[in-house]
Amino acid sequence: MTNIQQDALSYQCPEDAFKDRIILVTGAGAGIGRTAALTLAAHGATVVLLGRTQEKLERVYDEIKAAGGPEPALAPVNLAVARPEDYLELASLFEKEFGRLDGILHNASILGDITPMDRYGTGTWESVMQVNVNSAFYLTQAMLPLLRASDDARLLFTSSSVGRKGRAFWGAYAVSKAATENLAQVLAEELQNTSNIRVNTINPGGTRTDMRALAYPGEDPMTIKTPADIMAPYLYLLGPASKDVNGQSIDAQPK
Repeated sequence: MTNIQQDALSYQCPEDAFKDRIILVTGAGAGIGRTAALTLAAHGATVVLLGRTQEKLERVYDEIKAAGGPEPALAPVNLAVARPEDYLELASLFEKEFGRLDGILHNASILGDITPMDRYGTGTWESVMQVNVNSAFYLTQAMLPLLRASDDARLLFTSSSVGRKGRAFWGAYAVSKAATENLAQVLAEELQNTSNIRVNTINPGGTRTDMRALAYPGEDPMTIKTPADIMAPYLYLLGPASKDVNGQSIDAQPK
């Protein structure tokens, strides 16, 4: 285990570590995204909640406000159909509202089908690539000027073990996560010496979410960690403690 990996897993986040930081979280309505948004807000962040379902985002908004967190912003966006110009419009709104972004957690993903490649549906393939790869690229590209406006910004992409080494039947999901790893590596090198943006990926591992239940329907969910159990490395990689960490692929759970 590397020192960075150890630091991420053992990180104890100061209560006000994210004070005055503005963090965009995709897939913020449920699962890891919801928990990350709540946790970031609890540590002082102004969180921009991006997701497909307005009602889910509003529930997270209400939870943050009820807990005394900074007022979040809502960004209802369907990543499956959003176009590049939609992200540019969103960036324009954020620029007027905030003037900058201090981080993006690219959490939103869809699973697609667990099936052999020769049976993989073209529509499903395209949908997985659109949500998991294309939307992350276009959103990042649109938001880069706002991230550059920050003194200390983070881009954190969500990977998977099947993105690091392909596995039979995982199809578009595995390929999309391999692309995500590479996208983060390219951005990390491009931005390292030209900005204050640090770019990394995180593999959450087996976590008690709806997507995990779809992928492993026979698994007892009580045997795996909850999203709240794995937040330390997310806070580490999105916050000030990782100012010297760039181009890394971190596991949210020990191997």
